[in-house]
Amino acid sequence: MATPAEIIDMAASLMNDTAQTIYTDAACLPYLNMALNELQEIFEQNNIGATDDTSAIITVPAGTTVISFSSTPAIPADLIEIRGLWESISGANNFVPMTRREYLSVALTGSIINQFVIFAWNEQQIKVPEANADIDLKIDYIKSIFATPILIGAIATDLPTINIKTYLGYKTAALCASFIAENPTRAQSLETFAENALSRLLSISAKGGQGISTRRRPFRSGFKTRGGY
Repeated sequence: MATPAEIIDMAASLMNDTAQTIYTDAACLPYLNMALNELQEIFEQNNIGATDDTSAIITVPAGTTVISFSSTPAIPADLIEIRGLWESISGANNFVPMTRREYLSVALTGSIINQFVIFAWNEQQIKVPEANADIDLKIDYIKSIFATPILIGAIATDLPTINIKTYLGYKTAALCASFIAENPTRAQSLETFAENALSRLLSISAKGGQGISTRRRPFRSGFKTRGGY
């Protein structure tokens, strides 16, 4: 793992300022935060394992129809996108998958049931039908892994992901070259190094994911015409 301070040291060296006369921690930190935000989005887009998580059990009281970041109970604060939702009668620990819908049908209004079965993820809220019993939920989700903005007092704390120092060092330096030095030639050169480092980083993660078994579609003539999909 790497600390923000180590990444900034690398970025300053790439800008020929190892002593950090110009590229101080305070000067570089905003650009490191930009690079971290971009890397978070790239990780989410590429389904990198570091962003995958499963919540602790969330007990939803009877009658609750909306679970949000500010409700009681609340969804995880680091949740970005839901991958799957599971439910169980409270305390039974017998979780079954729920079906995601784009919207909850108005036909469900007034229909009180003993399990949710379906849910919608609208307005950054989990919306479920009204149930007449407490229900336990577990959420498989994509999470935010970088708590940005990192403040100057926290630059000696390890970032929570391995193999990111090279990319972040080059990317931070590229941003500094562009917006502090206003040197587009140097910025482009450093951006190329950053892109190469990112390609290696994503490739390592992709190779790890190749060991996960998946069910393949049958390969036979006319499969689609016989109702397969």
